[in-house]
Amino acid sequence: MHDIGPPVRAFGPTSLALGGFDRFVLLKPFHLVVPRGRNISRIGHFIHTSQNLDPIDCESAFGLDITSPTRSVIDLVRVAGPAQVRSALQQLQRDGLSSRSFLHQRIAALRSRGRYGIPLLLDIISEIEAESGDSWLEQRMLQLIAEAGLPIPICQQVLTRANARLVRVDFRFGDTNLVIEVLGYRWHRTREQMQRDADRMNQLTLEGFRVLQFTYEAITTTPALVIDQIRSGLDPFDPFISPSSVSPHSPKSGYVVTQNGG
Repeated sequence: MHDIGPPVRAFGPTSLALGGFDRFVLLKPFHLVVPRGRNISRIGHFIHTSQNLDPIDCESAFGLDITSPTRSVIDLVRVAGPAQVRSALQQLQRDGLSSRSFLHQRIAALRSRGRYGIPLLLDIISEIEAESGDSWLEQRMLQLIAEAGLPIPICQQVLTRANARLVRVDFRFGDTNLVIEVLGYRWHRTREQMQRDADRMNQLTLEGFRVLQFTYEAITTTPALVIDQIRSGLDPFDPFISPSSVSPHSPKSGYVVTQNGG
C-alpha cells in the first residue's frame, strides 16, 4: 500500500483480515482498491477499482486505510464463495459491527449504482433468513408502519386459495380489505413463480381485496412514499369492501381462515 501510494485501501478479504474477522488471515495475495481511473497493477496481488468509495464506507486499522466492515462484506461476494460470505455476514451481526438496517441501506445504495455481485449477496441473505424464519424486510415494514402511527396489521394471514394453493399474504389490516405484499430480494422470477404470483393476485382481486406491493428498493430507499401509499389505502373515507373470505368459515372458499398461518 505504501508502494502504491494513496488513495488506496484494503479491500474485501484483506480488509476483513485486518478487521479481525474469523476465517480471514492476512496472507498473499492481497486485495486492494483504488479509485477508478488509476491504472495500477502489482504482480501476484489483486488491485480493484471503484468509483463509489463514500466516506461512510472508509475506516482504518493498524495505521492502514481499509473499507468498513459493512462495505468489506458487501465487496467480498465479488471474490469469495458463498460459505465465506455467509460466515462474514453472520459475524457482522453477531459482533454488532453493523445493524441489519444499515447493511441493507448500503446494499440498496450500491445496488442502485449497478454494483457487481449484489444479486448473489441478497440470495445468500435470503437463504440465511429462510433458515431462521426472520425476514428483515418484513420487520422493516412493520417498523415503518409503527413509526407512522398506523394500525399494526395481521402478519402471514391465509385469505383464500388459488389453483389448490393456500394464498398467504404478508400483511392485512384488520377488518379492511387492504393487503400489503413485500416482494423480497428477488431480482428475477421464473415463469412458474410469475404465474403463481399472478394467480394469487387475481384471486385476491376477485374476492374483493386491494393489494399494495412494495419492492426491496422502495422499502429501503423511499420509505416515506411507501407509508403515504399505505395511509391512502387506509383512508377512512374509502369504502372498504367486505370480502366473503373474511369470515372464519367462508362457504365460497371452503377452508378456514387463520391469522397466523394455520
